[in-house]
Amino acid sequence: MEKPNRYENLARQVSAIGAVKRGLARALPVECQGGAAAVLALVKHHGDMRIGRLAEVMAVDMSVCSRHVAHTVEHGWIERLPDPDDRRSRILRITPSGHDMLTELDRRVTEAFTRHLAEWSDDDVDLLTTMLARLRESFGDCRAHHA
Repeated sequence: MEKPNRYENLARQVSAIGAVKRGLARALPVECQGGAAAVLALVKHHGDMRIGRLAEVMAVDMSVCSRHVAHTVEHGWIERLPDPDDRRSRILRITPSGHDMLTELDRRVTEAFTRHLAEWSDDDVDLLTTMLARLRESFGDCRAHHA
């Protein structure tokens, strides 16, 4: 039997990351699951933006993005403001309540990692963090490669 190459093994492990993502999702509050959490994190990270830009950053269809944004607006975490450059458009801005929810999300995710990685050494956690960042950087902006 032929030995799988290192990229085949890597592909299997990356595919299995879904289990980690599902475990982290279980740690999130019921009212703020994945899509809403992503909206909050991205608007905080990138600053105020139009929904079209957010859909690009999330790499999702506009209808999917709109649904997630509507959820965050309903909960008071994101507000839609008139765009000063185009009054027909809206700018998304995180609210103080949205910042509070992000703090709660960070706390819960950190607790989940603390619980699940308790047996790991600090060096192993640091190595994983470094290698995941390196992997992400190696792929860069995947959308740019498909254009």
